[in-house]
Amino acid sequence: MNYDIIVIGSGPSGYVAAIRASQLGFNVAVVERAEVGGICLNWGCIPTKALMKSAQVFDFLKHAGDYGIKLNGETTTDFPAIIARSRAVADGMSKGIQFLFKKNKIEIINGTAKVKPGKIVEVTDNTGIKTEITANHIIIATGARSRELPNIKQDGKKVIGYREALTLPKQPASMVVVGSGAIGSEFAYFYHTIGTKVTLVEVLPNIVPIEDEEVSKQLERSFKKSGMKVYTDATVETVDASGDLCKVTIKTKKGEEVIDAEIVLSAVGVSTNVENIGLEECGIITERGKVITDEFYKTNIEGYYAIGDIVKGQALAHVASAEGIICVENIAGKNPEPLDYGNIPGCTYCSPEIASVGMTEKQAKDAGYELKIGKFPFSASGKASAAGAKEGFVKVIFDAKYGELLGAHMIGYNVTEMIAEIVVARKLETTAHELIKAVHPHPTMSEAIMEAVAAAYGEVIHL
Repeated sequence: MNYDIIVIGSGPSGYVAAIRASQLGFNVAVVERAEVGGICLNWGCIPTKALMKSAQVFDFLKHAGDYGIKLNGETTTDFPAIIARSRAVADGMSKGIQFLFKKNKIEIINGTAKVKPGKIVEVTDNTGIKTEITANHIIIATGARSRELPNIKQDGKKVIGYREALTLPKQPASMVVVGSGAIGSEFAYFYHTIGTKVTLVEVLPNIVPIEDEEVSKQLERSFKKSGMKVYTDATVETVDASGDLCKVTIKTKKGEEVIDAEIVLSAVGVSTNVENIGLEECGIITERGKVITDEFYKTNIEGYYAIGDIVKGQALAHVASAEGIICVENIAGKNPEPLDYGNIPGCTYCSPEIASVGMTEKQAKDAGYELKIGKFPFSASGKASAAGAKEGFVKVIFDAKYGELLGAHMIGYNVTEMIAEIVVARKLETTAHELIKAVHPHPTMSEAIMEAVAAAYGEVIHL
């Protein structure tokens, strides 16, 4: 059968592209080898946020006395129930995407896809039967998987990736988390908060290393204050999983240290799913595991496109979705605006949360800007005090010469819900004084954005 558009993969790039294509009048099919919704809905963004919420609720209950609430009896966790809730949330979201496919008359084809020359997609079902379908346009959205280091081989039981971390049969007493990006920091926070003894190891000088240094230092202080062991400028040299416990050799500036852990979680990033999907046979060019495309996600071969984690740019669900929309709108002749990769928000959902967009202070200085920097601590926020969440701050960075809002960096309670204000402000090229004069509701955490901007220009009131 011939379709207008075939999308390979139903993650945030694939399913969004398919729905938008259907809205634009295209006849669309989606080929998916696993669960509808891809990694994000089933094994990433959504189920991990469910785990974060369970950890947050448990932490609130442990500190109920701080809010004048007395609880009778001991507060404990039910680990299998926490995992079951996370899986139920993910399953519900996946069913939601299936409903949207049905609503938009998008055909789901179950199987493993391989692109072939001539705008052909070969689909192999779970019994090994191969069929061929064709389309005027083929969008490849095959996503990524957990990256494996040669010295930390994952066995799926003692040495695991993020998928296994979401479905462990029992809570481990101890865990070493290798890598402190968003995935590593979130899992480290979750397991540590519910009672696992966690050691976090980062090869770079700061945890969450892509963030502004002040944010990184604040999170490290928060983690250490809570009792988590954190190593920076450190590498995991070997993991011996032959015994009851893993023996993890960590190399630091002070020498080597061996730590025993029930589980080792490797969270050192992702590898793209570009192997064995027919790219070479079609002549589609890749570079360092990424498919090369133009700004509208066309590959070098006419009629073939690539979006999501397999193309250059941040490997984030919201980036992937935006790419999918731009790709199909361009196919439809809508002349969409190319994506501004310099204005992409990033969020880490541990506690305290982290949210950022644009340049860090170091990046701005390295680029030669003269800066105006404003910072407002949540310790001076009425809402944060009332919520018992005074940890963290909002930091904004302006170009002193022209007033451009170069970046914003936040750490604290609920900041992942606040960062969109800055994204929109930067998109609209809003000035500092427009942000200051825009009346923010009181009391809210978002007032800290207004105050931080005011601080950059010497107009802050509450500090």
